[in-house]
Amino acid sequence: MKTSRRILFDFLSLAMAFVPYLCSTFKNKALAAANPLRLTFLLLILFASSCRQDSKSSVKKFTPEEVTAESAKANAFFDRCFDEMVDLDPELQTYLGIKKDYGQWTDRSDSFQVKRNELARRQMEELKKSVEFDKLDDQARLSYRLFEHDAQELFDAFPWRYHNYPVNQMDGVQSGIPAFLINMHRIDAVGDAEAYVQRLKGIGPLMDQVLDGLRVRDSLGIIPPRFVYPMVMNDCRNVISGYPFSGSGKCPLYEDFSKKLSAMKGIDGSKIARLQGEASRALVEVVKPAYERLMAYLKEQEKRAKEDDGAWKFPKGNEFYRYALEKTTTTNMTPEQVFDTGLREVKRIHDEMRKIMEQVKWRDHNISAFFSYLRDDPKFYFPDTRDGKENYRLLATGIIDTMRQHLDELFVTKPKATIVVKPVEPFREQSAGGAFYEDPSEDGKRPGTYYINLYNMKDQPIYQAEALAYHEGIPGHHMQIAIAQELKGVPKFRRHGGNVAYVEGWALYSELVPKEIGFYKDPYSDFGRLSNEVFRAARLVVDVGIHYKKWTRTQAFEYFLKNTPNPEGDCRKEIDRYIVWPGQATGYKIGMLRILELRAMAQRELGPKFDLREFHDVILTNGPLPLNILGEQVRVWIEQKKSEQ
Repeated sequence: MKTSRRILFDFLSLAMAFVPYLCSTFKNKALAAANPLRLTFLLLILFASSCRQDSKSSVKKFTPEEVTAESAKANAFFDRCFDEMVDLDPELQTYLGIKKDYGQWTDRSDSFQVKRNELARRQMEELKKSVEFDKLDDQARLSYRLFEHDAQELFDAFPWRYHNYPVNQMDGVQSGIPAFLINMHRIDAVGDAEAYVQRLKGIGPLMDQVLDGLRVRDSLGIIPPRFVYPMVMNDCRNVISGYPFSGSGKCPLYEDFSKKLSAMKGIDGSKIARLQGEASRALVEVVKPAYERLMAYLKEQEKRAKEDDGAWKFPKGNEFYRYALEKTTTTNMTPEQVFDTGLREVKRIHDEMRKIMEQVKWRDHNISAFFSYLRDDPKFYFPDTRDGKENYRLLATGIIDTMRQHLDELFVTKPKATIVVKPVEPFREQSAGGAFYEDPSEDGKRPGTYYINLYNMKDQPIYQAEALAYHEGIPGHHMQIAIAQELKGVPKFRRHGGNVAYVEGWALYSELVPKEIGFYKDPYSDFGRLSNEVFRAARLVVDVGIHYKKWTRTQAFEYFLKNTPNPEGDCRKEIDRYIVWPGQATGYKIGMLRILELRAMAQRELGPKFDLREFHDVILTNGPLPLNILGEQVRVWIEQKKSEQ
């Protein structure tokens, strides 16, 4: 048996032998090469730490009863912490179906973010003092690690809290306010209607907080590029147009409020009239002036706006963008690595597309010509009429309903929550994205919603409808999010959390999976699947191009138009989206690639023991995970399967 001294000597010798390799692979190569002893010292620390852990685990054993009790204590702690965070956030309460601070808005001030961070720090301190990690079961240990991860993510984000655009054409406050009230604020009783009115009255102070934040960003040089302003101003005008303001029709908020009142059972006409009058006064006296203050500020700011679109223009812009990529992808990929991955994937997918072009007997290998054919031929689009829009909605609904009948072929666990397909509301359809998903409420009263933007039917090709429905609906977002919300024995923060790489990576992966059980029978629909995938790959290129390599909006658009078959209008919307959400669009392809890597690894190691349904269960039944932790869970499952007789 070796002595401790001899083991340490052997370890140091091994460490020194690896120093040249470490110096060549270390992130900061110059620093590593200059400090080989520092690397050795770091390795020594890691060795000592592992010795302590091994020693601790080998000496201290816990009974099943102790593990159960400590795990229950930890889960109760995590749920209490989640509730404390929810208590700070009235909009999140409504989102979760909780009618607590139902008439309030979430604080947009800087002091709120400070308060939230302080709460997270106190919670972390309490966790370390009150919960013994080694005594937890596997799921509770995972919850502990994820709780730490989420807290650290909150702390890491704080220095960058002004590096964004609260007013933008995608999810800006100007459209977010009415969208929230229309889609999230239910009216089941008179008190709910009064809370709606209270929220209308609260839009004034809310908008003033937003304006304070815009002024801080303005002082830092963080203002939207020039193209954003006309779209935002149009959203604002749409919100404060119609009755009770002026002109024909009804303002979207007044119309929503009136419809919800009318649908409420057991309310007499006098109460309806009173509440409508209160809502009307709040809209005229509070909401309209609030939007006019915002518009006045934006009109003045627009004069100073430039065509510089990338995050590189922000203070410490390149550093921020590297942070944004790491947060979005939950990896340590550099901008250059993301860019190169995008180029490789675009080329690979183009090769797959050419095979389908041969299948449909396209005249040559000119992929750009085929893209133009798909954009221009009217047979690939529904007419831009009321019937055409309804036919697209019915098509998407039918695709989801058909897929639902085949879920047993792919999944063990299936969601209980329902899903509906709805067009994006008129007040925001000109600026909103092409499609998106809204979560169901936890109480099951609000279904999951697949929103499709039908403002311009030329932006919604029929051949992409199948893949898009799988992405937003089943087995994509709806399935992943609903299953997470319905998990039993898992802390609330894991059921309602998420990160882009996991959530969107799963949704993009979900476009591929149906093909493996015989869907996409129409080769044009299969091409639509590939067209969706290639524009997610092209995102890696243009996102880094815009925010790191200083590409112009025009450069990014031209790359997108050349390398994807997406209609011109959709290409423009996509590029504009990436500009106002730095890094966000990279999570889709990076997440999908990681899930496919993990699946390939499992298939390779398990051989005939591999079960796709079980693999999907591993991916979905732990809630949303950072990609590194997701990989760990898959490896645990692989080892468990290997041990089965």
